[in-house]
Parts: sequence; structure tokens; C-alpha cells
Amino acid sequence: MKLYHGSTVIVDRPLVSYGRNNLDFGNGFYTTNLKSLAEKWVQRFISLGKKGIINIYNFDDTEIQTKCRYKKFPEYNEEWLDFILACRSGSKEYSNYDVIEGGIANDRVFNTIELYFSNLIDKTTALQRLKFEKPNNQICFVNQDVMDNVLRFESSHEAKGVEK
Repeated sequence: MKLYHGSTVIVDRPLVSYGRNNLDFGNGFYTTNLKSLAEKWVQRFISLGKKGIINIYNFDDTEIQTKCRYKKFPEYNEEWLDFILACRSGSKEYSNYDVIEGGIANDRVFNTIELYFSNLIDKTTALQRLKFEKPNNQICFVNQDVMDNVLRFESSHEAKGVEK
């Protein structure tokens, strides 16, 4: 399977320790199987006058579910919401896994999460709002050894800015 990672540089040797803390699935190396999502992500860098690089990887997922600690969230649900909130609050819950896959807290989803996190809406309301959102996909590698064995850098290219 092809995976993509948007960055300002070529990432031919990804490191899980380089990622930021308090993200959706904690500290790790984030990828997506949706090329359009990686292209959209690098537009943020390009809009700031930086390069936008799409890194492409080959992901051998044939045994990932049986040979590592793999967690998949197929939809935005209560378990996903609790996990995201825990990770964004600094919990190390993500360290129980080697690879985590699931929806991204994009802008609209993030707004719902922020309202819930700030106690402006309750969990039931948050989940009701989330059920109308179609999850994007992100795959976060948390364990360096596992990532080194299943993810291979293929190529990269510079993305072009979107004309306004």
C-alpha cells in the first residue's frame, strides 16, 4: 500500500521521536493513504512561503494486525473521541500501540472536540455532531522498530501551490 507524508523536507528516514506531542494519536510519524490529504496538508507550508514536499512510502501491511500492537478506529465514535482527547491532553495512552490508524481531527471535527474539551457541549452532543463527518485517514507509527520493518521510502516531490 502507498502512504504519503506532507512535510517541508524529504523524509527518507522517518523518526517517530521527531513528531510533536499532543497530536491526535500522540507522538509518532504520521502518514495517510490519501494522496489528496497529504497535498492539502503541504498547502499550509506553501502558504507560509515554505516548500511543500510529498514523501511517498511503500507500507507492507500484510502482517501488521497480527505481528504488532495495532489499533484501528474505523469511525468517529466514543472510543476514538476518548483516545484523541487523552492524547491531546498529554496522556501516553498511544504508547500501548505500535501503529494507530483512524480519522483525523480536521477543522470541523476539531471544533467539535474543542467544544467538548472546554465543556461547552456534552459527549452525547459531540458524538451526534461527529456522526455526520466522514473520517479521513491517518496512520501513525509509534514504534520505530516496527516502522523500520514495514515502511519503505520510495520517492518524494515538491508540491505546487494552489492558485487562489
